[in-house]
Amino acid sequence: MARQTRQNILDVAGNLFGHRGFDAVSLDHIAVEVGVAKQTVLYWFSSKDELVHEVLSETAVELTLVVEAAIRSAPDDPLDRMEAVIKAVFRPAVRRPSLLGLVREISRLPSESSEQLTDTLRPLAERAMRWMGDEMDAGRLRRADPGLVVALAYATVTGIATEPEALRVVGWNADISGLRRLRDELVSFLRAALDPR
Repeated sequence: MARQTRQNILDVAGNLFGHRGFDAVSLDHIAVEVGVAKQTVLYWFSSKDELVHEVLSETAVELTLVVEAAIRSAPDDPLDRMEAVIKAVFRPAVRRPSLLGLVREISRLPSESSEQLTDTLRPLAERAMRWMGDEMDAGRLRRADPGLVVALAYATVTGIATEPEALRVVGWNADISGLRRLRDELVSFLRAALDPR
């Protein structure tokens, strides 16, 4: 039961941070939404900074698990595998829109806080670049810079969160249908760019 309280605090904090921003949400807000005293929040997390760090760490672990599962279950064809991974990354954002807000908020954090999240995700990005380079060397993907391809995919996902107004200018809406459309466009673009035929 006690561990469930801790998880409830993390879940509520993640949603509030994602929807309102880190600065706009206090520990008092979180306590009210969870239905506990502020002291209960402070029992589990000694400060708001610690809570922010834990929310971001949990988010990074969630994304890593989603990507790892997609890699394990994807077909051997590199274009199909890439599509499976992209769809897997978008799935949590469709289910939980506050996740995109968390991505947006990361860019507003002091560098030491954002670096912790980056350090968690770096091995995943490095693995993706190695895999892509190996597939290019084998002639199964068209030759390109694997780092730039991974950065392009990452920038597309983070751009949804950080630049929704710019995307609206070109007719994109920040809803479930819009997320799926953007996901499908990214998949089509990367397939066309990396198809070796």
